[in-house]
Amino acid sequence: MKLKKLLVLATVTAMFGTAAAGCSSNNQNQAGGAGTQAPAQELRINLSAEPPALDSSIATTNPAFTIINALNEGLYRLDAEGKPQPALAKELPKISADGLVYTITLRDGLTWADGTPLKASDFEYAYKRTLDPATKAKYASMLSWIKGGAALNTAKPEEVEAKKAAVGVKATDDKTLEITLEKPIAFFTDQLSMPIFFPQKPDFVKAQGDKYGADADKVIGAGPFKLEKWDHEQQLVLVKNDKYWDAANVKLNKVTVNVVKEASTSLNMYETNQVDLTELKGDQYAMYQGKPDLALKKEFVSSYVMFQVNKVPAFANAKIRQALGMAIDRKALNEVVLGGASIPSTGLVPGTVMDGNKQEFRKVAGDTEPPFDAAKAKTLLADGLKELNMTSLPPFKLTSDDTDSSKKTIEFIQAQWKQNLGVDVTGEPLPFALRVKNMQEGNFDALIALWGADYNDPMTFLDMWVTGNKSFNYMQYSNPAYDDLIKGADKEVDLAKRSKMLVDAEKLLMNEMPLAPLYFRTRPYAKRTNVDGLILPAMSKEWELKWVSIK
Repeated sequence: MKLKKLLVLATVTAMFGTAAAGCSSNNQNQAGGAGTQAPAQELRINLSAEPPALDSSIATTNPAFTIINALNEGLYRLDAEGKPQPALAKELPKISADGLVYTITLRDGLTWADGTPLKASDFEYAYKRTLDPATKAKYASMLSWIKGGAALNTAKPEEVEAKKAAVGVKATDDKTLEITLEKPIAFFTDQLSMPIFFPQKPDFVKAQGDKYGADADKVIGAGPFKLEKWDHEQQLVLVKNDKYWDAANVKLNKVTVNVVKEASTSLNMYETNQVDLTELKGDQYAMYQGKPDLALKKEFVSSYVMFQVNKVPAFANAKIRQALGMAIDRKALNEVVLGGASIPSTGLVPGTVMDGNKQEFRKVAGDTEPPFDAAKAKTLLADGLKELNMTSLPPFKLTSDDTDSSKKTIEFIQAQWKQNLGVDVTGEPLPFALRVKNMQEGNFDALIALWGADYNDPMTFLDMWVTGNKSFNYMQYSNPAYDDLIKGADKEVDLAKRSKMLVDAEKLLMNEMPLAPLYFRTRPYAKRTNVDGLILPAMSKEWELKWVSIK
C-alpha cells in the first residue's frame, strides 16, 4: 500500500535525524510549484488520529467533524473570520421578533453527491434522528435548544413518535425549513454550521443501519468533496464533488489525508515533500519559528486531566484531586513537551472566549486555577489521605492517546507526581478511538482529554459537568451548588448576572478540582507557502478545505 511505503521512507529518514528540517521548506520544487511531484490542485495532509464513524449525529471529535465538514454541509459555513455564510441555505435566516422562530430557504437545485434531490425534510429527519434516544447522540443536548427537543431526547420508546411530531423543526415545503427554539440563542445561526446540524439522506442512512458512516461506501454528503477511499488507521482520500452547488469555486480535485501518529514521521513526510500540511509537535515548533511555512492555529481548546471520582474512591476526596492538579508545573509542561506553542492554563475556559456580555471571560474571571505549588500539593495529599485513613494512594492509571506528544505528556505528568508527591502512576496510551470509547464509558482512572468550544461562550466548557450529564460528564462529578449556578445561568436573561454566575461556577470547579486544566492550545503547522485559502478554525475542526487552492 502506498501510504505504508511513504511511512517507511519517512521513518528511515527520521532515523538519520532532522538536520535538514526547515531547509527543504523553502525548496522551489514544492507541491503545485515548478517541478512538482504532485498533480495540480491536490493537497496532502497528515492527521494524527483516525476519525471515528463519519455520522454527524454521533460524532464528537475534531477529526470526525473535520472530515464530515468536507464531505457534507450545513445551512451555513463559517468563513475565515468565523462568520456564518449561506451554504445550503440561499441567505441568512429570517428570525422572528422574539428570537424564537428561524425560517430558512434552501438554494435551488441542491442535490446529494449521488445526484438525488436534497430537501428541507432531510434536515428535519437528521435533527429528529439525533434527538431520538435510540441514536444515543452525545451532542443531542445542542439540538435540545429546539422546542420539544429535550422531551424527545428523554422520551420512552412508546412516546418517541409522538414527541418527534411535536419537535419544533418542520419542512414546510421542499425548500423551506422552520425551526422554533425553546428560548432565544444569540449564536444559533453560527451553530447551524456545525455537523450536528447537517442534513442526512433518510433512505441511505436507513439502508446502512448501524454501519452508517463506518466506511467510504457508507458515507454520503452534499459538500465540496466525496470520500473515495478509506483505509482505516492509514488514509482517507477525498475527491471533488461535481454535484456540489458551489463546485465552480472548489479548486482542489483531490485531498489525501494520512493518519500518522508519530510526530517525527509526520515531519519527515513534510520535509521529503510527501505532504503539504502537518502539525508540528514539541521542539519541532522552535525549528520552524521565523520560517514562511509556519502557520499557527489559535484555538478555543483546553487540555485537562479528569479524575474518575466513582471508579477510584480516593479521587472522591477534593484535597487529593487538588494535590494532583497543583503538583503539575504547567509552564514547564508547555515548554518541555509542547515546545512553548500553547498557553499554560489559568482556569478551564481558554483566553479570548467571550463571557456572553461582550467581554473576554478570562479577563473578567481572572486566574481561578491554583498555581503550581509542589509544597502545598504535598500537604494537601497528606491531609486527604489522612481523611481517608490511608497512607498512600492506591495504584491507578493515567490514560491518553498513543501519539508521540500524548505519550510525552503522560511521561511528564508521571515524573511530576513522582517527584513532587512521591506518587507512582502507570501510563496507559491508547489508540484515539479506544481512548474516546473508554472515556465515554467512564472506563478510566485519570485521563488526559481535550475539549474544544462548540460556540464562543463559556457555557460550552462549563455545562458539561452538571450532575447526571451522561453525554460529557465522564468523571461523574456532582455538586448541587455547581448545578444551581449553571442551570441558573442557562435561564438568566441579564447578561451581566449570567456572566457572574459562570465565573462563580468556574471558581467552584477549580476549587474542587474534579479536573485539572493543563494548557490552552495553540497548534503550529508546517504549511507549503503555495497552499492558499486554507482556514485553521478556532473551533470544532482541524482545517477548512473548501476555499483552498494550490498556487
